[in-house]
Amino acid sequence: MTTAQPRQDLDVTATPLALLLLGREADPRSERGVECPGDLPAASDPDLVERARAAKEKLGDKVFVLGHHYQRDEVIQFADVTGDSFKLARDAAARPEAEYIVFCGVHFMAESADILTGDDQKVVLPDLAAGCSMADMASAEQVAECWDVLTEAGIAEQVVPVSYMNSSADIKAFTGKHGGTICTSSNAKRALDWAFEQGAPGATKVLFLPDQHLGRNTAVRDMGMSLDDCVVYNPHKPGGGLTVEQLRAAKMILWRGHCSVHGRFSLDSVNDVRERIPGVNVLVHPECKHEVVSAADYVGSTEYIIKALEAAPAGSKWAIGTELNLVRRLANRFADEGKEIVFLDKTVCFCSTMNRIDLPHLVWTLESLAEGNLVNRIEVDKETESFAKLALERMLALP
Repeated sequence: MTTAQPRQDLDVTATPLALLLLGREADPRSERGVECPGDLPAASDPDLVERARAAKEKLGDKVFVLGHHYQRDEVIQFADVTGDSFKLARDAAARPEAEYIVFCGVHFMAESADILTGDDQKVVLPDLAAGCSMADMASAEQVAECWDVLTEAGIAEQVVPVSYMNSSADIKAFTGKHGGTICTSSNAKRALDWAFEQGAPGATKVLFLPDQHLGRNTAVRDMGMSLDDCVVYNPHKPGGGLTVEQLRAAKMILWRGHCSVHGRFSLDSVNDVRERIPGVNVLVHPECKHEVVSAADYVGSTEYIIKALEAAPAGSKWAIGTELNLVRRLANRFADEGKEIVFLDKTVCFCSTMNRIDLPHLVWTLESLAEGNLVNRIEVDKETESFAKLALERMLALP
């Protein structure tokens, strides 16, 4: 048997760095506009750019490279088209002659491209580890259990699922199977309007997956609902952490999911940037928290953000609440027009999973395909694909 020794206080003096990491001090130099203290390293091999160019040229029309807006510049330079996830999936479907679709994005995006492209086309993700934290917050098993909870509460027949594009093929298939539709950040209101028209007026409810913030912001900001009309279903708690009465009273049942980048922006971020940059316009993505969206001047999808800055007058000032790669690219693009564009927050930088697609992975992918070796194919099984496609087609049919 051992005897507990008396605790000894260590004689340690907190360093400035330690205090900064603990959140007890501030570093005014950490604000760099669109630069990040933990910036991404340059490609290690100076020949990578030429190797990527040579492999892509050898493949010719057999390959079609898609680049999401959040990709780093070293990858974007080789994209045939750029855009958000749904635009890119549709662009891929419009290129039936391309044997290989190389999707520089994340896993759910490549799944959507596979669903929408022909059976003879092969969708490739340069790094299989490039996932999406939001999409991973709703698994097929968890959503099936949620539906059981809604059934036991006697309201499943009143519920129409609406799933954000940023979801797995399994969740899209669940949505299609249960009479629901998919939405993007730009058509979420149209999708919700459609969903509430599917049942008796006043009786229909929506299960919104997997981003609670987009669902809440669309319902409250764009459709005039109250915050009390929304409840959050937590898949890690029995019954979602909700009572039967709460479920029956709700109009919007929001899944407890969020984007790890957009979810980090805070009201303090907005207040701070307004104090530092007089006259700044705050423009944020609707995946941000409700208090951030409420405090912003403009709110919209990735495409909306790009178009707003294109139309902005010379000399205007903007703080953007979205992924840093895009913000920095826009800041560089419009610098000659005198538009001052900064990142909304001081600490949130890149989407870590999106940035797994780097130049070394892209080069390896293109060279493998050029040598006739198919790598990292993303293939959705036929049953999942059929129901997921049904949900996507309902979205495409929205007025």
